[in-house]
Amino acid sequence: MHEPDSHQPDHFQPDRAAGTVTPRSWGTTPAGEEVILYELRVPGGLEAHVMNYGGVLVRLLAPDRHGTPEDLVLGHDRAAPYFDRQTSPYFGALIGRYANRIAGGRFSLGGQTYTLARNDGPNALHGGPGGFDQRLWDSRAVMGADGPGVVLTYLSRDGEEGYPGNLTVQVTYTLLPEGALRIDYAAQTDAPTVLNLTNHTYWNLSGQARRDILDHELTVHADAITPVDATLIPTGQFLPVPGTPFDFRRPRRIGTSVDDQDPQLRAAGGYDHNFVLGDVGEGGDLRHAATLHDPTSGRQMEVHTTQHGLQVYSGNFLDGSIVGKGGQPYGHRWAVCLETQHFPDSPHQPGFPGTVLLPAQVFRSRTIYAFSAR
Repeated sequence: MHEPDSHQPDHFQPDRAAGTVTPRSWGTTPAGEEVILYELRVPGGLEAHVMNYGGVLVRLLAPDRHGTPEDLVLGHDRAAPYFDRQTSPYFGALIGRYANRIAGGRFSLGGQTYTLARNDGPNALHGGPGGFDQRLWDSRAVMGADGPGVVLTYLSRDGEEGYPGNLTVQVTYTLLPEGALRIDYAAQTDAPTVLNLTNHTYWNLSGQARRDILDHELTVHADAITPVDATLIPTGQFLPVPGTPFDFRRPRRIGTSVDDQDPQLRAAGGYDHNFVLGDVGEGGDLRHAATLHDPTSGRQMEVHTTQHGLQVYSGNFLDGSIVGKGGQPYGHRWAVCLETQHFPDSPHQPGFPGTVLLPAQVFRSRTIYAFSAR
């Protein structure tokens, strides 16, 4: 896999005109390993703070229409709560080996069946109890031509969480001076495996999570979703969005239909669905997937990705029991996740884009979150 062009030591302050990256110690894991927080900054008030535990995007600061930068992601002010899913349900984390759900906690590949942990009712979710969000990644600061960044690398060994093959994953966060956060994913394996990587940030553009996201306006450039059954596993069909609560082809308040008595919404308790970005046969090109806008603060976030799908999750399971940054309880629908991904349960769905990675291949994908205010 290509390494970013950098020969800088891990701790450095490059020219401030291009931005800065500052690593600092941020506690230790339960095993006594050092946690490092990388603080990325570019001119204009945009900041991203990334932790090497779980590859978590801990903070993203962006200005409102008055130029005031505030934090737009849910999470915690210290490392320890991220070690427990009860206090950090994937807040800001990298997800793998397989993001989203695999039916029955098993899949077959090359004539062999692989058994996974069933950590979401009868299904496997987000890589299992010891998924990538619960791992300490190797990390280093970089200052590339595009801006300050951090490179995270993890070796998922053969059999980890039931998945075959030794898989090397590299994720690079880069803060772009034009006002965007870019996430580049790459992976290689020494045996056939299945792979679905994403970032699970909970977004709230109001700033400092001061209110719910029901008044946020969402646009998703998708003509269909992959509908789910009662356990949130795709049926294998494609449901056109016109005339449904899933029609976000034009800007629409998230709260407009989230509590409708639509069978799909009732099954998930709100939005927790994969939106189909373009034709399922297409792939590899960067496309505009979605736009999120908070009319009160004026902040806007555009999502661009090379992935086929976008999981929209409306914070249905947040209930105020988790107290986050600054002592703020995270109530019901206090955030929305926009997870760029392959489709859920693809190993069981022949009509979905494939997620098998072979030893001769290098998996690559890119997602860009671009910030502005209006």
